[in-house]
Amino acid sequence: MRRLVVAALAIGLLGGCATVRTLNANKPGAPLVYAGTRLDLYVINGGCCPKDRFGADAPGYPQLDLPGSMLLDTLFLPLSLLTAAGVGVQATGGL
Repeated sequence: MRRLVVAALAIGLLGGCATVRTLNANKPGAPLVYAGTRLDLYVINGGCCPKDRFGADAPGYPQLDLPGSMLLDTLFLPLSLLTAAGVGVQATGGL
């Protein structure tokens, strides 16, 4: 039962993850590499208008989201580097 609660909580929080939000952003000129981590740090440091810069709203609790975003951004690093270099990987969004 405990595993089910943890899994449900993780799935619920995933929708608020900055990395997932920037993947769907599809904003031209948005940061590509470590976009979710950068979004969290931007908001933590008092940056205004994250939607204008990143194409996505910041999560409600960026300090809590930061470790998960760092992990996911690290997992997506090869794809984001290829996308930033212009290699045709068919990836869009803020990553």
